[in-house]
Amino acid sequence: MEKQPILEVKNLILSFEMASKMNHVIRDISFHLNKKETLAIVGESGSGKSVTTKAILGLIDDNEVVESGSCIFRYNQKGEDTEVDLLSCGNDYLQKNIRGNKIAIIFQDPMTSLDPTMKIGKQIMEGMLEHKIVRSKKEAYDRAIELLNLVGIDQPKKRINQYPHQLSGGMRQRVVISIALACEPDILIADEPTTALDVTIQAQILELIKDIQEKTGVSIIFITHDLGVVANVADRVAVMYAGKIVETGLANEIYYNPKHPYTWGLLSSIPSIDGHGDIYSIPGSPPNLIDPPKGDAFAYRSEVALEIDFIEHPPMFEVSPTHFVASWLMDERASHVAMPEELRMRIASYNKRGEKV
Repeated sequence: MEKQPILEVKNLILSFEMASKMNHVIRDISFHLNKKETLAIVGESGSGKSVTTKAILGLIDDNEVVESGSCIFRYNQKGEDTEVDLLSCGNDYLQKNIRGNKIAIIFQDPMTSLDPTMKIGKQIMEGMLEHKIVRSKKEAYDRAIELLNLVGIDQPKKRINQYPHQLSGGMRQRVVISIALACEPDILIADEPTTALDVTIQAQILELIKDIQEKTGVSIIFITHDLGVVANVADRVAVMYAGKIVETGLANEIYYNPKHPYTWGLLSSIPSIDGHGDIYSIPGSPPNLIDPPKGDAFAYRSEVALEIDFIEHPPMFEVSPTHFVASWLMDERASHVAMPEELRMRIASYNKRGEKV
């Protein structure tokens, strides 16, 4: 019997109210997250990936409207299996039972996530005490020391009494991760957690997140604009464009057998590890979602768009039982269109070496 996902988003439609107009930010998306896996949601700025995950936690602004959809979260509450729709359970329920407790989030800039006036130890202990994960301040303190060790911060007994400004950017992000893990969440949402860090520290944080998942079994949603960042972290990838998921599949399927022209563009824009080849830039810019285009929104930037792309949005075509793509190029009536030759050669070279793009 197939196991149920820990999180299942179905037909989510979300818009921003702007004066007399609606900005259609999320346009009917569905995806799921399995236990102990990492799902990467990838797309350009404005594609809707961060808004989606904030909607899951009810962290939406007053002008945001969830028009339809559900987000089923399955978790254990006091020894009993519980199933709840996060989009309809109410803010009080989310605050008391879900946010920071069962589902935690790491934001991209640690300085905006940490209180500059509070010692980091107190910030780590705060959630544990609020959600009664521990029985005393002494237990919370000991657990905070354990967490600082877990995220690789040296001299934790010294660091626990320091303020955020006394730590480096990489160490601050490690503290943010320890705060997110403090209540032993079932799901960790990492929203561009390495964007504000230099390349060396980025690699360390990515390795840390992967290591933590192996040790704790936490399920992870990783938000990023860069497919290259999650190449060695993600189990599955969902590619978003203009408020829709245009391709989803196992990481190897997306990296070695991409089918959507937008995914081709994202992969081609990753600098080659050997320094050869030009860095590709996808032409044009994303559409205005106040007045979304008809058909496939990416058609207006694609060199291989079909006539039907400008008329009707494609359904999800099945490439394999785990790989789906919303592109009319997959229709049996369409002429075969190959991926760009330079990308094909790059994928072939990495495939031969057992590496990802």
